[in-house]
Amino acid sequence: MSAQHSTVSEVMTRDVVTIGPDTPFKEITSVLTTHGISAVPVADARGAPMGLVSEADLLRKQTEQPKGDGEREVPAGWPHERAKARAENAAGLMTTPVVTAHADWPVAQAARTMDHHRVRRLVVVDETDRIIGIVSRSDLLRVFLRPDDEIREEIRDDVLRGMLRLGGTEVQVHVHDGVVTLRGEVENRSTAQIAERLANGVDGVVTVRPLIDYAVDDRVA
Repeated sequence: MSAQHSTVSEVMTRDVVTIGPDTPFKEITSVLTTHGISAVPVADARGAPMGLVSEADLLRKQTEQPKGDGEREVPAGWPHERAKARAENAAGLMTTPVVTAHADWPVAQAARTMDHHRVRRLVVVDETDRIIGIVSRSDLLRVFLRPDDEIREEIRDDVLRGMLRLGGTEVQVHVHDGVVTLRGEVENRSTAQIAERLANGVDGVVTVRPLIDYAVDDRVA
């Protein structure tokens, strides 16, 4: 038996709005405003991601507005940023490459990918590289809204009893606001360490406080 983890499929937005590379600036602005979103994927004819246009990309247009003296501001990152500021359609505005995820990824893997690439959202694609969803930072944070009772039951039933074959009296589980306290005594130090590691991997866990004693230090070299 293994602990169940939330996947990208469970938290992603499935009704994804996309635009084509030829979509003009004003239409992109309308799409973002109408749908209440901050970014929109750019897809090719078969639905594969080509890029992503965000509000930040559109706002670069403001850097091309004349100053009071009639001159124009030169955007930071020129000439790349200046080219974006002067773009008229999605092809010129979009950020590439697109960082993607798959629906069966654990939420933790998606979070690591976001952090590694320093992006705020991932485009979710299927096995043919077609867009099927989008997942944002706020979507990934939903796992931390999981009730304490559910977390406690999973650690007690799936981790301690199911995976470690503990009888239920050796280690007690207390959860408050996602913080897990493991208290008790087991035979081996390795069992205590594995219990802590597995509990940390349960969805919704903020941190684990291990207070488990052991009789035998079987990790001594």
